[in-house]
Amino acid sequence: QVRLAESGGGLVQAGGSLRLSCAASGRTFTNYAMGWFRQAPGKEREFVARISRSAGFTYYADSVKGRFTISRDNARNTVYLQMHSLKPEDTAVYYCAADQGIVTSATAARYAPRYDYWGQGTQVTVSS
Repeated sequence: QVRLAESGGGLVQAGGSLRLSCAASGRTFTNYAMGWFRQAPGKEREFVARISRSAGFTYYADSVKGRFTISRDNARNTVYLQMHSLKPEDTAVYYCAADQGIVTSATAARYAPRYDYWGQGTQVTVSS
């Protein structure tokens, strides 16, 4: 019943910035922790970031720590991923996901099967 829609992807040069958005339908947005994942051609889906229901906890993949910031606006049912200092290896389809569960470790946050709902993805391409 939860519908997620990503937006904000595009083409950017290395070193540039993009801000991704993920809008959730319904009235239960605050019941879910939200995550961002990405998948490059020929590669497996990988974890990027997670934010808790009330934004009190965040988790990041080591590859994006210090460059990306996840945030949420519960009044707008939207989660964001602000990306700076983009690299060609950041090129991928980026997906947002919703998890009704609670995690207490970074390992659990990275585990994709625990997420209940997924968006369709938005393409991010970083040129060199």
